[in-house]
Amino acid sequence: MERTFPNVMFERYADDVLAHCSSLRQAKKVLEEIKTRLKECGLELHPEKTKIVYCKDADRKGSHEHESFDFLGYTFRPRLSKNKWGKMFVNFTPAISPRAAKRIKEEIRSWKIHLRSDKDIADLARMFNKQVQGWVNYYGRYYKSAMYPYLRNIERFLNRWVMRKYKRHRRHKRRATKWLGRVRKREPTLFVHWRLGLGSPVG
Repeated sequence: MERTFPNVMFERYADDVLAHCSSLRQAKKVLEEIKTRLKECGLELHPEKTKIVYCKDADRKGSHEHESFDFLGYTFRPRLSKNKWGKMFVNFTPAISPRAAKRIKEEIRSWKIHLRSDKDIADLARMFNKQVQGWVNYYGRYYKSAMYPYLRNIERFLNRWVMRKYKRHRRHKRRATKWLGRVRKREPTLFVHWRLGLGSPVG
């Protein structure tokens, strides 16, 4: 890429490659040259993952067969954004990918928070905050709110934990929710997702 296309921005992570081209014509030429170069090395591009993507936004209003792609756990696609004057416009931006979000959801479920009635609520925070903060640090760099629905699963499991741990709250979801809200009011930074405003209502 440095020798043949020095003006084309290029990223690689492991075997994932991304090249930024200024036109469809240039993209096709870059793609053919990469295929040729890899063949010289005894390699080939993945036939299903390799594609030319049109980065559609407010300035690029055309259409193409592919208008999104995944890279490093993010999905890049056209999204509505708001400028500094509050006006909405279409921007080609990244947010957590559905595949990465599914992994987060499955990981939270694997913790079995609702079954850990031998722990107190501070123990649970210590056990899982580091992992949650890691997700927020990485996937929250762009379009942070896209990951909020998945982090809310933590609160759902905490609610079930309260109902299991305390006899007076068993089969009383509303009471359990209020109990969590009171704890959150007292210690608003106890859980990472509470710091993002994703906890039970504070009564």
